[in-house]
Amino acid sequence: MTRWCSCFRTALRFALIEQARNRLALLIVVLFVPLWTTLAFTVVARTPLRFRIRPVGGTVVMDGNILVQINGALQALSLVIAFMMFVATARSALFDQRLVRAGCPRSCLALAKCTSLLLVAALVAAYTTAWMHLFWRPEQPLVLVAGMFTGALAYGGIGIVLAAVLRSELAGMFLAIVISSIDLVLQNPLINPNSDSPLVRFLPAYGAVQTSVAAGGLRVVPTSCLLLGTVWAAGMAALGMAAFAVRTRTHRPRRAQATQTRIEQAASVP
Repeated sequence: MTRWCSCFRTALRFALIEQARNRLALLIVVLFVPLWTTLAFTVVARTPLRFRIRPVGGTVVMDGNILVQINGALQALSLVIAFMMFVATARSALFDQRLVRAGCPRSCLALAKCTSLLLVAALVAAYTTAWMHLFWRPEQPLVLVAGMFTGALAYGGIGIVLAAVLRSELAGMFLAIVISSIDLVLQNPLINPNSDSPLVRFLPAYGAVQTSVAAGGLRVVPTSCLLLGTVWAAGMAALGMAAFAVRTRTHRPRRAQATQTRIEQAASVP
């Protein structure tokens, strides 16, 4: 148990160092998130828009710039976290394989990746919510943070999955942009008047959007949306960890494998 904890601490430290080295992602967090949320609030008209909150069976009426800011903040979060996890996972692939060959359990590495995702998503979600709080006061600030957090977690898992199947950072960023754009544009009532379509319930950020909008204009906690966002986040993280485990599996040399096969065949002969 002591060795496992030591391996976990080492893997977590390297995972956080890898995140800190991604200067482009940190620059996007510091500059792009405030810029996009500020422009969404100041440029978009304040025309009231209706947004259907399905779990509470009601509709909230909010200024269009606030709704667009919430949607834009989630899109910025999804892009940033997906990109950070994609780059960190892709760049550490060879190092992770060396750790596994050195005897480090893959469970340590997977848990370290999940822990780093949780920490990064929590920090960026809190930072984004605090910036939004400069422009208007949500009814439930903590629930708004929770909504942003679940959306960030879901796309962090997507970033890990993309890193398992892609090798190009450009391709990973492009797919992250496409997925998040399709997801969140369809849920933007300013762009899509039919944003309350039943089909949007199957999108990754649906629970996060519903939770965040409800937190902004209602005093009711949409528990089912929080659970749905958590399920998406857990599902994407699990899929990402499965892909990570496949990528870091070790293979025995062909000669040793052939020798082992001959031994097994000889043992099976009566």
